[in-house]
Amino acid sequence: MIALSLAEIAAVVGGQTHDIPDPSVQVTGPVVRDSREVVPGSLFAAFVGEHVDGHDFAPQVAEAGAVAVLASRPVGVPAIVVEDVTKALGALARHVVARAGANLVALTGSAGKTSTKDLIAQVLSSKAPTIWPEGNLNNEIGLPLTALRVTHDTQYLVLEMGARYIGDIRYLTSLTPPKIGLVLNVGTAHIGEFGGREQIAQAKGEIIEGLPEDGAAILNADDPLVRAMAPRTKAKVVLFGESAEADVRAENVRLTDSGQPSFRLHTPSGACDVTMRLYGEHHVSNALAAAAVAHELGMSAEEIATALSEAGTLSRWRMEVTERPDGVTIVNDAYNANPESMRAALRALAAMGKGRRTWAVLGKMAELGDEALAEHDAVGRLAVRLNVSKLVAVGGIEASWLQLGAYNEGSWGEESVHVSDAQAAIDLLRSELRPGDVVLVKASRSVGLENVAQALVEGEVAAR
Repeated sequence: MIALSLAEIAAVVGGQTHDIPDPSVQVTGPVVRDSREVVPGSLFAAFVGEHVDGHDFAPQVAEAGAVAVLASRPVGVPAIVVEDVTKALGALARHVVARAGANLVALTGSAGKTSTKDLIAQVLSSKAPTIWPEGNLNNEIGLPLTALRVTHDTQYLVLEMGARYIGDIRYLTSLTPPKIGLVLNVGTAHIGEFGGREQIAQAKGEIIEGLPEDGAAILNADDPLVRAMAPRTKAKVVLFGESAEADVRAENVRLTDSGQPSFRLHTPSGACDVTMRLYGEHHVSNALAAAAVAHELGMSAEEIATALSEAGTLSRWRMEVTERPDGVTIVNDAYNANPESMRAALRALAAMGKGRRTWAVLGKMAELGDEALAEHDAVGRLAVRLNVSKLVAVGGIEASWLQLGAYNEGSWGEESVHVSDAQAAIDLLRSELRPGDVVLVKASRSVGLENVAQALVEGEVAAR
């Protein structure tokens, strides 16, 4: 973070200093919320959670070198006390970002946010110092913590913005006003909270409403609900996609034998070929979004294509591919799931598994509301239509809907099985996997199917 004195921070956040002998002492390290991440010079933000109260760790963080605690009550060590730690953190982020002057890129969408954020970060960091969130720190706490990592050397700040309700993204943009706003897609993630795709579109489009006139709104030309957002901004509109009308587009899209996308990238500054290290055709749209951002920030088509071809996976449990010594391939995409990402992952599995047995180990997709039954049924049916050798549906009633969809779509009902939990799935796979098989593992985060993927990565099967 940009070095600030405790007196300056207190003034910015409207807080009162407690037990601070010298308010001129500066915070020179990171702002953190996890006591294990404290280093000398840090500012520790104390949050009260359901099971843990960060204020209880105040003596520990002070001993580890934290300059002060941002707290909602005095804690017996140097502290800046505020009414609301979350709002104070946001105010501090707003101040620091304005001081740093980095080019700020913000993105949102129903699916692919984190993967696209990682691509943008890798492309931009090939040109200049870039800050981006680890994982999916995209809410009112995670976003400020990322923004507070900027320094005077930072040229690009890439932020992911999530939403559960209308107004969430508008609040985030008020903390860190972007110059470039990107909307990937409008799907059915969190449709249970929003009530419909039109409401989701309303929420996602907030990211471009406050853009400056010299900014850019990057919109998906292939998604009608996203494309229709154009009138909501006074900034320049840049379209990406496979549509002929897109400013940044892909032609001759294909998958390599290993399931990695290859295409001809066209930008207003030229065209170049791209072959990605990532898996699945859905990454083409993500790559085009990243290319559009990079083009607006002055990178050439050749620079963008080179960076996209070299980019890898930065965030865990998102299409992580592990080749075991015995020939089994594990695709760990267990971080989260919604209908759009499920379909994309299944298509990637089908492409990777040509000529091999394929397994889709799937669990529930959360927060779908009244659409849950239909969406789980549709995913189960798609697995059969894509000729996935076996669907293993893991968990409760939502998993049974996955299995039933596959059963009803299949010729003999042998394409699917329903098991009770992760351990049952592990036991089944360990007994039936053969060298050469490809296994996809995916569900909403609450299901915990990363444990299945990890168990399979660590184990081997005998040749059968």
